[in-house]
Amino acid sequence: MKKSKHSEHQIVKVLGEYENGPKVEDICRELNIHKATFHNWKKKYSGMSGTDLAELKSLQQENARLKKMYADLALDHAVLKDVLSKKF
Repeated sequence: MKKSKHSEHQIVKVLGEYENGPKVEDICRELNIHKATFHNWKKKYSGMSGTDLAELKSLQQENARLKKMYADLALDHAVLKDVLSKKF
C-alpha cells in the first residue's frame, strides 16, 4: 500500500476545516489531492479527534500483535498435532 504524504493528524485537521465551510474542490486543489482521496479520508476519519486517532492506532497495533500471536500458536498446534499423529 502506498504511503500517504499527509499524516493522519493532518487529515483530521483538514476534515475539521472542511466542516467549517470550504468547498471540497478548494481543499483538494490546496493539498494537491484527488476528490476521491478526500472522500476516502472523510469516510475513514470523519468525526475523529486527536485522542480518537491515537486510540485507533493503538488498537490497530494490538490487533496486529494478536493476529501474529494467533498465527504462531496455530502453527505450533499444527506441528504438535502432526508429531503426535505419527507412531513411534
